[in-house]
Amino acid sequence: MKVSRADFVISAVSEKQYPNDQLPEIALAGRSNVGKSSFINTLIQRKNLARTSAKPGKTQTLNYYRINEQFYFVDVPGYGYAKVSKQDRQKWANMMENYFEHREVLKAVLLIIDIRHDPTQNDIQMYDYLKYHQLPVIVVATKLDKIAKGKRTKHLQRAINLLELEKEDVMIPFSSQTGEGKNEAWQVVKSFL
Repeated sequence: MKVSRADFVISAVSEKQYPNDQLPEIALAGRSNVGKSSFINTLIQRKNLARTSAKPGKTQTLNYYRINEQFYFVDVPGYGYAKVSKQDRQKWANMMENYFEHREVLKAVLLIIDIRHDPTQNDIQMYDYLKYHQLPVIVVATKLDKIAKGKRTKHLQRAINLLELEKEDVMIPFSSQTGEGKNEAWQVVKSFL
């Protein structure tokens, strides 16, 4: 997909702040510092539309990015970051549950994992949660460039097995450094729009 326009629209914390233009939405979920912002920036070919941070737990809202006036990427708060208070974690959990369970224009969820490591318990829980709510899941395995080419298949297969990835769900190996997986990601995203 050629992106001619990409805009940050709003950081929302509740339903009344969500855009009401009925454009389809593709959410991005994943643990803190897994590369969600880098994924967005790579897909839209912009360096800093989605803010990347060395400090995990920075995204605390639902960040809406309107792409080509056709759909939104919605970056949700990262999970699994220990230095966040229990109260904040609960607030995020409630906000995300409300979004995932009630947002009618949500078409699919990109579950971002770091291919260098096995999916965490939180990754597995998130995948199971999304499947329970019958949301289509696209698993994006980031940081592919950090794995030797000969070991990639083993890492990908291990992630598929640990997540117990269902046949209808796709796993896309991806690198924001090399752009590998970018075209495949766009093809899958477009199939949900």
